Amino acid sequence: MMDWSKHLIVAPILIPLVSGALMLFIADRQRVLKSMVGLVSSLLLLLVSLLLVGIAAADYGASGVYLVANWASPFGIVLVVDRLSAFMVALSAVLSVPVLVFSMARWHSAGAHFHSLFQFLLMGLNGAFLTGDLFNLFVFFEVMLAASYGLLLHGSGPLRVKAGLHYIAVNLAAALLFLIGVSLIYGTAGTLNIADLAARIPGIEPDRRMLMEAGAAVLGVAFLIKAGMWPLCFWLPSAYSVAAAPVAAIFALLSKVGIYIILRLTMLLFAEGPSAGFGSALLLYGGMVTLAFGIIGVLASQALARIGAYSILVSSGTLLAVIGLNDAAATSGALLYLVSSTLTLGAFFLLVELVERCQGAGASVLAVTMEAYGDADDDVPEELDGVTMPATLAMLGVCFAGCTILLAGLPPLSGFIAKFGILSAIIGTGSIGVPPTGPALALAALIIIAGLATLIALTRAGIRTFWSSLDVAVPRVLVVEVAPVLALLALLAALTIQAGPALSYMEAAVRSTGKGGSYLNGVMEEKALPSWRDLQPQASGD
Repeated sequence: MMDWSKHLIVAPILIPLVSGALMLFIADRQRVLKSMVGLVSSLLLLLVSLLLVGIAAADYGASGVYLVANWASPFGIVLVVDRLSAFMVALSAVLSVPVLVFSMARWHSAGAHFHSLFQFLLMGLNGAFLTGDLFNLFVFFEVMLAASYGLLLHGSGPLRVKAGLHYIAVNLAAALLFLIGVSLIYGTAGTLNIADLAARIPGIEPDRRMLMEAGAAVLGVAFLIKAGMWPLCFWLPSAYSVAAAPVAAIFALLSKVGIYIILRLTMLLFAEGPSAGFGSALLLYGGMVTLAFGIIGVLASQALARIGAYSILVSSGTLLAVIGLNDAAATSGALLYLVSSTLTLGAFFLLVELVERCQGAGASVLAVTMEAYGDADDDVPEELDGVTMPATLAMLGVCFAGCTILLAGLPPLSGFIAKFGILSAIIGTGSIGVPPTGPALALAALIIIAGLATLIALTRAGIRTFWSSLDVAVPRVLVVEVAPVLALLALLAALTIQAGPALSYMEAAVRSTGKGGSYLNGVMEEKALPSWRDLQPQASGD
């Protein structure tokens, strides 16, 4: 990377930090000003993230390293950008802009400090993607969680409070496990720098390696709680289904933080040596069970928000199982699936609120499970004045059909291409080999069944909402609400057109992230800048 571009690495953390802190000094009644500050911050973050993606792609996978305190690795705080971390930062920025625009219609006025919490959440997300050591991963993880607590409770209501308390308790327990795992790893390896750990782990003595692997297992449990692997996912459907629409949309990315960290650590720390393949079987079988549990939940759910919550588990289960296969070709397809499913679920959660406005008072009777969840939107203010959308029902129907096709993985959109990439690696021309193993065939079958189950559930919900219901009313939908959904679907259509270059980028990301890639050398070889004393000319003696 060029010298000036290295400073861009810290920008995705500083931009939301500064804007979020600045908005704390603006009165809540000045919502328009806060909205503008938050939107400008998110757009600037989007620009910086796209620049980082371009720089990472142009450097052919070479890592860009930023020494925050100008201490060389492994002693100082280090931020690292490569193809994998760059596209995750870009994904968070791409999703944040339409979600923030959607919230301006009414949700940002449903509680205090929404925009500040939103920016702090982005700060935690970007820091977790960019950090190069486990301790600062814990710091950014906690920043992200602290902001998510407030966002989940945004809009008040007894159901959100109940789900929020469960969510807080579970994540506090995960944070405790995180600290225990980090302590065990540091006590055995003597470092928390990820690149340094990758270099030291093969040489650890067998007796100490068992303790190190125990620490890695405890650390993995904390990440699997966030990723939603069964049976650690009991909190997720309730929390996501009662959250405010923009909060649930951005939360679609939170579960991917655990997926990202597990993928990063698996490829760097346990790719070779005596600990090679550590935890892979657990990820494979645990991911398959999670996928099966998500399929059952999708079919059993009647409420749209509940279907979206279980679709998160379907996505997480697919990604965890593919990571457990330890196959580069399948992992490349899984990364494309991560992007497609995250953006689709974000659009779906935004759309759910608009679609539910079509239903009359008797619609909740048809949704058998709704009496268990109630109506969490009693305290939400009415829509703000603005330009409404013509042909509302037709527009919502088209968007709903698009989300259905994407979530089910039907051709020709990006959801199908991503699943096809995974399946071709498992049972086709990928690198796993022929004939595929029994677990790989079972995973392929579950992925296909998940698409069928999603299609059945959403088709049933669509017929009930748009076709057979006698209480369908034309809802009042503002342009500022439906435009973000259309924008996300347009991005997914563009991803479909550019699926070839996107898959090539994902393959390069997998290669550069592995043990033989440029990540380790880039981090460990980065030198600290000379101090101002070293730059001063030496006085010549007489």
